[in-house]
Amino acid sequence: MCDCPHSPQGGTILLPGHTNVTKVKLPVTQENCRPVAPILARVGDKWSILVVMILSQGPRRFNDLKRNIDGISQRMLTLTLRGLERDGLVTRTVFPTIPPRVDYALTDLGHSLCVPVTGLGKWAMANIDTIERSRAEFDARSED
Repeated sequence: MCDCPHSPQGGTILLPGHTNVTKVKLPVTQENCRPVAPILARVGDKWSILVVMILSQGPRRFNDLKRNIDGISQRMLTLTLRGLERDGLVTRTVFPTIPPRVDYALTDLGHSLCVPVTGLGKWAMANIDTIERSRAEFDARSED
């Protein structure tokens, strides 16, 4: 529980001791954000998040992933897996069988992504009712 005083609107009142609210060592600039943007784009797209969450349960074959991700095309799954592999989040292992068997699995880096993704999912579940109410209120105001 926060021991900070709260404003009547529900926010936290900024006291003089609260001026250093971030612990970022570098100032946030366009130069600092540029290399991060493509990484956030990769891990933030809906297909990558779904693939990572399914692979967090263990290695899967391509068709198993496709069956478990509603609405993804074969091409989009291929592109998503290729991008995740390129970024070092997923490994692709080909087994010399007939027909060849290919398994996809998370790397250690991929597993570390499960922590923030799970946190984001929990946040979304905890706030879905509030967000849906806000959307309905916004849409009602926009119709006028």
